[in-house]
Amino acid sequence: MYVGLGLLLAGIIVVLLVTSFISFGKTALAWSIVAGVGGLLDQILLVLLLVELLYTVQVSFREHTLTAEPFLLVGLISVIRRILVITAVFGEQHQSGQVPPSMLVPELAVLAVLLIALTVALVLLRRRDPATLQRG
Repeated sequence: MYVGLGLLLAGIIVVLLVTSFISFGKTALAWSIVAGVGGLLDQILLVLLLVELLYTVQVSFREHTLTAEPFLLVGLISVIRRILVITAVFGEQHQSGQVPPSMLVPELAVLAVLLIALTVALVLLRRRDPATLQRG
């Protein structure tokens, strides 16, 4: 099951990378890189998230156990991805003169709290497990 999941994730990563390169090529040829930066950033960060998930599957397959640290890292990458995409889209809206959505500030506040909580959880987990410090 882990091998099938790993192959599926690897296939999705390859497809996302190819579509990201194609999308970047199209925006570069149209000289509109600034307009497409939000989508491109979103795709690149999604690839990084999927690579981390693939690593989690690999660790679970190799050690035959589920550990919390890889899942916390995936959550941390997801939160950072969302914050970066929101701020990139806000930058695009600000340049075009559009009014930003009213949910932007509360969503960023919730994401900031989540970012701090996940970081604290990772630090506490690494302090509790000295073997984790030796590995990474």
